[in-house]
Amino acid sequence: MSPYPDRAVLRSALTLYLDVHASPEVSGAEARTARVFGDRLAALGLEVTPGVGGHGVVGVLRNGPGPRVYLRAELDALPLEEETGLPYASGNGAMHACGHDLHLAAAVGAAELLSRTAADWRGTLVVVGQPAEETLTGARAMLADGLYERFGTPDVVLAQHAAPLPAGMVAHGTPRAPVTAASAALEVTVHGRGGHAGTPHLAVDPVVTAAAIVLRLQTVVSREAVPGEQVTLTVGTLRAGTAVNVVPATASLGIGVRAPTEQSLERALTAAERIVRAECAASACPRDPDVVAVSRAPALWGAPGETAAVRAAHTALFGPERVVDWPPSAAAEDFALYGGAGEVPLVYWMTGVAGPRQWSAHGGRVPPNHSPRFAPEVRSALPPAIAALAAAARNRLADPGGSEPRG
Repeated sequence: MSPYPDRAVLRSALTLYLDVHASPEVSGAEARTARVFGDRLAALGLEVTPGVGGHGVVGVLRNGPGPRVYLRAELDALPLEEETGLPYASGNGAMHACGHDLHLAAAVGAAELLSRTAADWRGTLVVVGQPAEETLTGARAMLADGLYERFGTPDVVLAQHAAPLPAGMVAHGTPRAPVTAASAALEVTVHGRGGHAGTPHLAVDPVVTAAAIVLRLQTVVSREAVPGEQVTLTVGTLRAGTAVNVVPATASLGIGVRAPTEQSLERALTAAERIVRAECAASACPRDPDVVAVSRAPALWGAPGETAAVRAAHTALFGPERVVDWPPSAAAEDFALYGGAGEVPLVYWMTGVAGPRQWSAHGGRVPPNHSPRFAPEVRSALPPAIAALAAAARNRLADPGGSEPRG
């Protein structure tokens, strides 16, 4: 049987993709997406459990003794207005701008391929639909809800991610650098003293303090990070005030930090908090600021042996010219948490989403993930994404003729 999905498998996966893309749900609100995904897995014969760690979904397909292989895909979308102009574009203020709709469709397609070819492998396939990846909280919630205790500790966890590469290409990390960065998010509340815009001397303006914080935070990377380290610090949200003639009582900032190592991440976070507190003191704020770490995830390193085996399977499937190295990236993921303290091997790769015309029209610079114009050419991108995930799973499952995974 061909490793690529046939028309029936592709049609089913494409239907799911179009449905989920048109009806995205943000982190923590993925009820409908979880239901649709779970229903598709159940229709394939998987034993489905909803409500794991929030809206998380787990589907289990048992096929005799052998390895336990997890496939992970994400349910959530971003709070972003879509600007792709696609006929199936979202209009609800959320958008699958990171490709999670493609991941879900590929996971369903791979599960169907594997269920049809059960005579060719042995073991247990566990398909995970994870909520709240964008907020870096969903993996931790599913694990805390007993994911491994309830469904078995995996021999390997596999995942892929959409990337602005030509469709049909995959990119694997190397042992020299993490696939994704360590990351953390802070929510900061600056406490001022509200008042009238005409008597600013009677108020303490938290907007001015917040502006000073934003500007000073830029020195964390330029002056406190080791030169050459891929450290980024972004103030992604800044909220304050309700009217132009009112000095507000508070201002809030959302700060995201990425770094290649835990040490450099901790150094940047310490500097950021020091700056926040010092600027509040300089402004004579009546209260110390609230600085809350809302999420944190370690850098993602693929298990060397398992990654090499899956990469070899992808090279056999696509050819060596379509399998490349993924360079160090400041993108963030909570997938690393599935590895625990290194007890569970992880394999993670990028899958291309740009069709030939799209790639040519943009000169190889297609709108990237998190852009409101991010638009995978789904008919080109979905078949290889299904094939890549199924091939990786089959490689890690047992050969009926032996007891070990292939590779």
